[in-house]
Amino acid sequence: MKAAVFQGPGSVAWQDVPDPGIKDPGDAIVRVDVVTICGTDLHILKGDVPEVTPGRVLGHEAVGTVVETGRDVRSVRPGDRVLVSCISACGRCRFCREGRYGQCRGGGGWILGHLIDGTQAEFVRVPFADLSVHPLPSTVDSTDAVLLADIFPTSYEVGVLNGAVTPGDTVVVVGAGPIGLAAITTARLYSPGRIVAVDLADSRLAAAREFGADATARADEGPEQLVADLTEGLGADVVMEAVGVPQTFELCTRMVRPGGRVANIGVHGKPATLHLEDLWIKDVTITTGLVDTSSTPMLLRMMAAGRLPAAGLITHRFELGQMEEAYDVFGRAADTGALKVALGSPPHTVVDTTDTAG
Repeated sequence: MKAAVFQGPGSVAWQDVPDPGIKDPGDAIVRVDVVTICGTDLHILKGDVPEVTPGRVLGHEAVGTVVETGRDVRSVRPGDRVLVSCISACGRCRFCREGRYGQCRGGGGWILGHLIDGTQAEFVRVPFADLSVHPLPSTVDSTDAVLLADIFPTSYEVGVLNGAVTPGDTVVVVGAGPIGLAAITTARLYSPGRIVAVDLADSRLAAAREFGADATARADEGPEQLVADLTEGLGADVVMEAVGVPQTFELCTRMVRPGGRVANIGVHGKPATLHLEDLWIKDVTITTGLVDTSSTPMLLRMMAAGRLPAAGLITHRFELGQMEEAYDVFGRAADTGALKVALGSPPHTVVDTTDTAG
């Protein structure tokens, strides 16, 4: 089969690799129908994730069709269309029993495209399939569903839930890429008083307004002053970091109010300075985290019911064999306007189940 293989910092190649096979009784082999590229994959290419070594098949988000299962798999069978979660869960360790699948100590956690071969391929082996893939209802489009593999649960769990967004809050989201836009969408479920989006790209700020931001500011044009003006000098109740660079993290800590929360979502490859000389007296809570995907079933139900807007996040579509071109377009988002790219077969046809009889 063909797959996107990490060649070392700065390089990925679409090349021949061996087909995956069942290794453990809980495995499923999934034919990839739709796959996407994550900002974390770009961090890998920058060398920010040293655990990923040359020769690794990248990717941790996909929708596909089950073609084979191990003897212990009970929840899916060949022919099922499924969402492949970015997190694999053994279901037995302490953390899995607490629903904290991202911290799995039984061989799971974030392993696809990280510690084992991932989803940017024609086929992928998914360990612990009963907890790591989700059957999809016929009413959910595959290209929409792939957004539930990572960005929606990540934004919701690591941003909105960790940030403890409540009604009436002033929420600032720094970074209006896919994760930031999904954070805006899911924060709106809690009726905040206002949402402010901060980014360097005018195109992404425009997208943030479309996804529900009430105000926007360029990161290089003093967003702290805008937040101060909107909050009578107090600062934001919740600030979410959705970029993963030291400057944006430090910006977040300057915009939060006393007693407020900074929820770091971004993947960091370099140290950020924690200015405790300013923060110690402000009673600020700072959270970090890897997504658990425990919210994925709920988010999938919301998407199936039309309650989770996804239209507009996928801005570019490619055939699976155009992986290298897709990486180039996604990696130059400031020039191309890319938010999220999707690769693979045409979108799944939605089945109209409305009863028209009589």
